[in-house]
Amino acid sequence: MDTAAAGRLPLRARLAPWLLGARRQGPLPLVPGWGRLPEGARLLLVRPDHLGDLLFVGPALRLLHQLRPDLHLSLLVGPWARSVAERLPGGATVETFAFPWFDRRPRGRRLAAIMRLWRQARRLQGRFDAALILRDDDHGSAWMAAWGRLPLRAAHAHPALDPFVTHALPPRLPGRHSAALNLDLTAALAGQNAPAGGWDPREQPLGFRVLPAEADRAAALLAGLPHPLSGPLAIHPGSGAPVKRWRPEAWAALVESLLPSGEGLVLTGSAGEASLTAELAARLADRPVLDLAGRTDLGTLAAVYDRCRLVLGPDSGPLHLAVAMAVPSVHLFGPADAARFGPWGPAARHRVVASTMDCAPCGRLDWEDLAAHPCVRDLEGLRVLAAARPLAQGHPHGRDAVERARTGGR
Repeated sequence: MDTAAAGRLPLRARLAPWLLGARRQGPLPLVPGWGRLPEGARLLLVRPDHLGDLLFVGPALRLLHQLRPDLHLSLLVGPWARSVAERLPGGATVETFAFPWFDRRPRGRRLAAIMRLWRQARRLQGRFDAALILRDDDHGSAWMAAWGRLPLRAAHAHPALDPFVTHALPPRLPGRHSAALNLDLTAALAGQNAPAGGWDPREQPLGFRVLPAEADRAAALLAGLPHPLSGPLAIHPGSGAPVKRWRPEAWAALVESLLPSGEGLVLTGSAGEASLTAELAARLADRPVLDLAGRTDLGTLAAVYDRCRLVLGPDSGPLHLAVAMAVPSVHLFGPADAARFGPWGPAARHRVVASTMDCAPCGRLDWEDLAAHPCVRDLEGLRVLAAARPLAQGHPHGRDAVERARTGGR
C-alpha cells in the first residue's frame, strides 16, 4: 500500500498491527482449497449488531448447516439480539456478550471497553477451534478472537482486521449486500465459491421462527379490526436514527390515498416510539387504527406482520422482520445504503424508495440538526404511493414462502 493510501486509513487500522495479539504476517486467502475445518470442529460465529443485521445472518447459517452439518455452531451476539438469534435457521447455539460500542449507550472509557473484550477473550480460550467474524469492519471482535487464541480466525479482508485473523476473504466489489457478504464468508469457509451470478434471496431467504402462542396473540390483537381477507396494511414509522424517519403528515396522506374509507390500519413500534404512532393515529382519527407500539414482543410482532398484506416504514429492523415473514414491504432510505442494507428479498415484492439527493447515501446516522438533513423527510409522497399501490391491492403472499420463513428453510 502506498504512503498516501495508508494515511487515509482510520486510526484503528493504522494502529492494529502494533496492538497486543496482532500477527506480523498477513492473513492467508480464504478461497476454495484453503484447507478444511476438521470433522466436528467447534465454530464460533460473531455478530454484535441488532435486529436487521442479525436477520441477514440467517441465510449464511442455513447454508453452513447444509454444507457442513458436522460442525458445532455457536453464534455470539449482544444480549439485545438473543431473541432474534434464537429464531434464526441453522441450529446454532446462542451465546451473548455485551459488545462495547454496539450497546447503543454513550461511549465510556476506552480502557474499560478493552478490558471487557479481554475478559470475554479469556472465556473463549480452549472452547472453539475457529472463529468467523461476520461483520466486515468488526475489528474489536477480531481482536477478541486473537486474544482468545482461537487457532483459526477468518473474516473479510480489512486493514483493521487483517492483523488479528489467520484467513481473510479477498474483497469483492463495493456495495455488496450485507446478507450476501455473510453468505460469501460461510461458503468460502466450507470450500465453496459464491454463485457466478450472485446469491438469489429467493433461494437463500431470511428466516424467523414464530411460536404458536405468538400467532394466537397476534390473531387476538387483530380481531375486530376491519380489513380485507388478505390482511391489513401496517406502518412502522420509527427507526433507530431520527434522520431516517418520514413526516407524520406524509404517512397520513399516503394512508388516505391507499386505503378505502373505513378500512383499518396497524401501527407498530417500540414503547419508546409510542409518541410517533400516537401522532400518526391522531391524524387518522376518522378510520380504525390499531396502535401496537409497546404492546408486542418480537415474536408477536412477526406474527402480526405475517397477517398483513403490506408493511411500510423507514429503513429499520422491523421492516426486515416483515421481509423474513415473506410479507410485501416498502422501505424508505436516505443516509443508509440500500444496496448494502436494503430488503433481502425479491425486488418485485420488497421495494425501496431512496432519496435522490446528491449526498445520499452518506452513511451518517447521527445527525442532530434534522432540518439540515432532509433526505428521508422530504421524500415525495407520489413516489412512495407508486411503490406501495401495486403491493396494497390485497394479493395474499405465498404461504409456502411464509412456512419456509417460520421453519428457517429446513
